[in-house]
This record gives sequence, C-alpha cells and structure tokens, in this order.
Amino acid sequence: MSCMKKYFFIIIILFLSLFSAGCENTDFSVVTDAGIDAIKAVTLSDENVKKIALKASRQSDIKHKIAPLSNLYGKRLYNLIGTKYSSNGYDFNFKVYLSPVVNAFAMADGTIRIYSGLMDMLNDEELLFVLGHEMGHVVEKHIKKKIRLAYAGRAIRKGIASQENIAGDIARSSFGGLIELLINAQFSQQEEREADDFGIAYLQEKGLNLQSAVSALKKIATLGNKHSFLSSHPAPEVRAKRLQNQIDNPEKPGDPSLVEQIISRLKEWKNILN
Repeated sequence: MSCMKKYFFIIIILFLSLFSAGCENTDFSVVTDAGIDAIKAVTLSDENVKKIALKASRQSDIKHKIAPLSNLYGKRLYNLIGTKYSSNGYDFNFKVYLSPVVNAFAMADGTIRIYSGLMDMLNDEELLFVLGHEMGHVVEKHIKKKIRLAYAGRAIRKGIASQENIAGDIARSSFGGLIELLINAQFSQQEEREADDFGIAYLQEKGLNLQSAVSALKKIATLGNKHSFLSSHPAPEVRAKRLQNQIDNPEKPGDPSLVEQIISRLKEWKNILN
C-alpha cells in the first residue's frame, strides 16, 4: 500500500471515530469538505499541483516587494540566471523579494523566490548552488508531496472541526496557511540530499567551482539552529561535509553517481530545448 493511500485510510478511520463520538454534534457539511480534501490528497495530479502552486505563488508575490530589474538585487539575479530557465520539463521563473529575511523557496510550478537577505550572504556561485538546490526540490517532486500532505492535514483538521466543541474551534481557526506551509516546507534528509545533488550538478553543468556548494552551506550554518531557514533546510554542516566528501572522492568511471545522472538529464533537456 502506498504512503498516500495509508493517509487516506487513516483519515477514513478518523471520520468513523468522530461519528461514533456523537453524530448529533457533527457538522456534516464540514465533514463532506474534509472527505473531498482526503480524496484530493490521494488523487492530486501533476497538473493540479502546478495550478495550486501557481495560485500560491501569485498570492505570495502580492504580499512581498519584488525587486525590479533596475534594482541591484534584481539585476544581479538576472545576470546570473535570467528571469526564466527551462530544465527537466519545468519552466522555472525567478524573482527577488526585497527583505532582510534569509530565505528561499520553490513552488511546484517552477516558481523560485529568493530573499535579498540571503543574497547578501552569498557570492554569485554560492547563490547559483542555492537556486539549483531549489530547482531540485521541484524536479524531484518534493513540493508535490508537501501539497498532498497539506490536503491530508487539512482533511484531518476539517474532520475535527466538524465537531461542535473546543477542539473543533481550534481546528477551524487553523484553516488556510497553505502558502506559508509551502514557503516554510520542512524537507527530509533524503529530500535535502537529492536537492543538494541537483544543485551541485547544476554548478558542474555550468563549469563552476563545486566548492561553492560547500561554502554556501557553511555560511548558512552560521545562522544558528533556531533560524527559520534552517528549520526548512536542516543540517547544513552535515550536508556540507557530505558534498565535500563527494567532491574529494568522485565515483568510479562506469558507475554513474546521482550527480552524474542529473547532469546527463540536464544536458538531454538542454539539447531538446535548443
């Protein structure tokens, strides 16, 4: 049984337990909405994921001040990667949020946003690694997983909210927040490794110094464990050590590493687009 199907059955069990607790206190319209969210969590297509991400991206852009190309930050990003970049079947678009916050995030539609506070910390090649890392989260479908989990979580909250009690009131007050969830999405160690590998492969494909990936992570590590960026992109010291070991001890020829596989994929798409 797949992971998402397990979530679906857990939600169904939750509904049954809610009903057994007393149907007279249940808001059935909310339960119906919760059931719809549960189904969405299991059946959400790539196309629907992109539509959700696009809507979330637009709403996020409205809330932030975006650096124009005439701005130093906007100009720097444009000179590095432009405003659009196509890879692995995704059309990525890039913008800078003018904010001292140290952060960056990706949406499943290919939206990449970086805060000027993070740009201040990094040199150009380090910044390109971070952009590649964020693209990796999209290509490896990590963001799609977060959206599915968000729907599953919302279904559970609505199931609780269908009960006319204190727990329901608390759950109802937590509706929404999908944008914040995606911007601050927490990734697993495996997801971070995959995104890091994509980022370092992007540097290699550009013919840039791979040490920039290591130095970028070491700089990010200085933020401290309580920083919000490290809650969504954890363990930069461990990640830096792994990448350093990967750089110092490349895989044997004929046994392609994940990095080499990603580079090959990037080159294939580059040839198609050209």
